[in-house]
Amino acid sequence: MSAGRKRLLKLGLPKGSLQETTGRLFTAAGYNVRFGARSYYPEIDDPEIELMLIRAQEMARYVEQGVLDAGITGIDWVQENGAKVEELADLEAPWPNYRKVRWLLAVKEGSSFKGPEDLEGKRISTEVIGLTKRYLRRHGVSAQVEFSYGATEVKPPVLADAIIDVSETGSSIRANRLRVIDTVLESTPRLIAHKPALEDPWKAKKLDRLRLMLKGAIAAAGRVGLMMNVRRDDLDEVLEMLPALGTPTVSALSDERWVAINTVIEEAVVRDLIPDLVETGARGIVEYPLSKIIG
Repeated sequence: MSAGRKRLLKLGLPKGSLQETTGRLFTAAGYNVRFGARSYYPEIDDPEIELMLIRAQEMARYVEQGVLDAGITGIDWVQENGAKVEELADLEAPWPNYRKVRWLLAVKEGSSFKGPEDLEGKRISTEVIGLTKRYLRRHGVSAQVEFSYGATEVKPPVLADAIIDVSETGSSIRANRLRVIDTVLESTPRLIAHKPALEDPWKAKKLDRLRLMLKGAIAAAGRVGLMMNVRRDDLDEVLEMLPALGTPTVSALSDERWVAINTVIEEAVVRDLIPDLVETGARGIVEYPLSKIIG
């Protein structure tokens, strides 16, 4: 590389349903990302990263080819494309479209199908042709697999005998009076990399730092910090009440009869926990937001 040439990490962000939440994740991780109304090249406040919006379904293929050094996509689309990439991190988070989803084998309620073995010679509609064919081979089933361009859940029993479709809550499956007979795959978003890119020390370090910050932001999601003062005589009882992320920090105060506790807990339990702590004698309770948890 010639002197003064700027190094760039080419990173793909998923366009579509994952885009908004991905922007939220990067913000939480400390990166300012701006999506233009019509641009496929978002801006980021890191001059060493070049972003490009790519459909999640195609991301793994472009990362494998080295068009992108790394990208974010679901493990389902990595497997669907059969892409040989390096997985750097599971980015499952308690946010819309970043939770775990399932690819479900479903049939119409009232049908006689009980499992995949009953679909021999039948017609299956799905968006994931590769995943479906591999799934059927594992079960020794030969069936007609057809690509679905949308509205997959409405096709049984007229247009297909069964479907393999993705669901986060299963509400669409139930709404269309379908019955799940198997789970084909559970999937979460992943940070993936072009394998040769990791042989470049600069890119490998850049990606490792990015991974650290993204995982730190996810670790803090849905959690808060909690500080309080507790009498030493009540310390054991209070510690038993705290569902801590690791061991709470206990510090001495100028008044030897009291100690300070600092801990991290799930935000969902705060409303029930704080009144219990007050009843136990905790005082000066402070709840504070977290942006990242590292380590």
